[in-house]
Amino acid sequence: MPTANISCAPSIGIRIALAALALLLPAGTLAAQTVAPGSSEAPRVNADPVFPFSNEIAAFAKADGANTGPPGGILFLGSSSIRLWNTGGSFPDEATVNRGFGGATTPDVLHYYPRLLPRAAPRSILVYVGENDLAGGATPAAVAHDLLALLKKLRADYPRSRIAFLSLKPSPIRWTLWPKMAAVNMTVAARSRVGRFDYLDVGSALLARDGLPDASLFRPDGLHMNARGYSRWTRLVDGWLDRGETASVTGQPAKTAPMGRSASLSD
Repeated sequence: MPTANISCAPSIGIRIALAALALLLPAGTLAAQTVAPGSSEAPRVNADPVFPFSNEIAAFAKADGANTGPPGGILFLGSSSIRLWNTGGSFPDEATVNRGFGGATTPDVLHYYPRLLPRAAPRSILVYVGENDLAGGATPAAVAHDLLALLKKLRADYPRSRIAFLSLKPSPIRWTLWPKMAAVNMTVAARSRVGRFDYLDVGSALLARDGLPDASLFRPDGLHMNARGYSRWTRLVDGWLDRGETASVTGQPAKTAPMGRSASLSD
């Protein structure tokens, strides 16, 4: 798989089209339509062009049309880190629905939101998105704002479901973005109690002893995880799901690991 681009420049064809449009429209028309960065209405830039949005969104609709899905399943929602995760094989005892699409930003998920939800209400929802936002140039504040808007929307639509945000992950190719990712993680984690969702630190498990991303957990592109990387995420999510099951039996609220605490995992 080719290395993902951190920024996507407009193609020559797009530039020509915009120039022609500018000649036809009154002065200032295009400028008036500009949207603030970080807004859910901002232009959607695919930071990971390996996966086309239209094909994947259409596939979700087709899957929903063929099968309503089991009630009380687990919804995985987000970008390519979700898309490439074999959630069915990783959680064989659970009914999983994977709604990850490659290159997705949080505004993309908000834009396509009605088309991403399964027809049957999920028992648990896990969200991973936001990394591509930063790679596309969004500020940590804008990313956190959009993530909290998405989580608020999910909480309103699924008041009885458990919801967890999977922290933005460090990776070799995007290591320079890690300080910004950490800022987003801190903001979202700080709002988890008020927003009634869980914050699950899945990034610490991908770091080596020297504090850098463990390259052995990633594919050759240095961005997407390999099977060993996903096995660590699976164990963390499995533990979160187990805590939820225990809480439902005992009637006690489920506990989550403190932010920044590393999981002791080995393959």
